[in-house]
Amino acid sequence: MPEKTTIQLKREAVRLLKSAKEYPRQTYNELVTKMAKLFLHAKKQNQYDEFLHKIQQPKMKELWDTQEDESWDHA
Repeated sequence: MPEKTTIQLKREAVRLLKSAKEYPRQTYNELVTKMAKLFLHAKKQNQYDEFLHKIQQPKMKELWDTQEDESWDHA
């Protein structure tokens, strides 16, 4: 038998979980597990996007910080 635990949630959190169910008999365990996996995946993607953004910054600065661009600032 799987090990189980009890967690305390505010009623608002339970209401949100009920409205997030994909089908009526979906358990909270299934729902929370799926949500956690999706969150972790999104978090990992965001870290990758941030990494790409940081390594692209020097090249973008080189391309965009030109005399021609600065003349447009004063047009």
